[in-house]
Amino acid sequence: MGILRRTVTIGLCGAALVAVAALPAQAGPEPGGPKPAAPQANGAKVSLPKLGWELKATGTTSRFRGLSAVNSRTAWAAGSAGTVLRTTDGGASWGDVSPPGAAELEFRDIEAFDARHAVALAIGEGDASRVYRTQDGGASWTETFRNPDPKAFYDCLTFFDAKNGLAVSDPVDGKYRILSTGDGGRSWHVLPSAGMPAAQDGEASFAASGQCLVTSGSHDVWLATGGGAASRVLHSGDRGLTWTAAPTVIPAGDPAKGVFALAFRDARHGLAVGGDYRADQASPSAGAVSQDGGATWTVSKTPPQAYRSGVAWLPHLGFAAIAVGPTGSDLSLDSGRGWRQFDSGSFDTVDCAPDLSCWAAGEKGRIARLSLTLSP
Repeated sequence: MGILRRTVTIGLCGAALVAVAALPAQAGPEPGGPKPAAPQANGAKVSLPKLGWELKATGTTSRFRGLSAVNSRTAWAAGSAGTVLRTTDGGASWGDVSPPGAAELEFRDIEAFDARHAVALAIGEGDASRVYRTQDGGASWTETFRNPDPKAFYDCLTFFDAKNGLAVSDPVDGKYRILSTGDGGRSWHVLPSAGMPAAQDGEASFAASGQCLVTSGSHDVWLATGGGAASRVLHSGDRGLTWTAAPTVIPAGDPAKGVFALAFRDARHGLAVGGDYRADQASPSAGAVSQDGGATWTVSKTPPQAYRSGVAWLPHLGFAAIAVGPTGSDLSLDSGRGWRQFDSGSFDTVDCAPDLSCWAAGEKGRIARLSLTLSP
């Protein structure tokens, strides 16, 4: 019965999203033409679904770039001023579960496994890069890693499963540094760099959304870069021991440009978004797709119209994805080839849970859950 219910829910959600995607083409008359009639079914008006973000009151003005969606009721967010929030009631209320003494830290990523277990990454030069772990819903935290190298700057964190995970630092001595755990974040060690390609001059990763390092399955992991002559995506099929690098079509060549976020729905199908994060600069070719595990990338036929810092697949649908950034949110229903904006609010990151619930977070304490509502 549970499988049947989930299948029906997925089908209804997919059909609703297809209807939403059709709306922009029907909205508004042609110049000088008649106003289009409301949709009809057997002579009666039909209510169409409206896709949007339902903002949740968080009681804080922290900026949240770290986000982990567990399900429709439980989500974690990590952000500025050492702030970590958790909800277990769908966002109706948020508990401040920040680690004690962390007010000077900048949390940029968090990976949660359920309502009790989570691992959070603080970013910065030298010992400002730290990892914290909780196993009691944030009632207490243990600092499990503090970066001892002044040349390292950790950006993102990701997990293959509840035990095995990685974190990435900007290049140290010409190569990206990979940190590994095999016990759920209780302990960490730096992986050998022999299998890591050399970094380009000026190349780095962006700690903008917790999505510069992402996994799919039990062994595949991808790393997004920018700042160098070309934006690149690095791939490892052995949990970070050896890597290959591929250029992307998203423009780079400047410290503010490159790939800011990745999402892979399986070992082959990937999305990349980014651009130029400066508000006064255009971001052409801000989206790209890969169908071969990140070995090659093709620019989206209709990319997002502005810089985007976060991206996520909608689980189980196989074709739908959401991208977010400071100027709005976009929906794709063709695996990232085309994007249509559906919201103009500011968000930095997005994450979707296996039960099809999606959450977004960003500046000024903004956290929201995706909603589909019927409009008259």
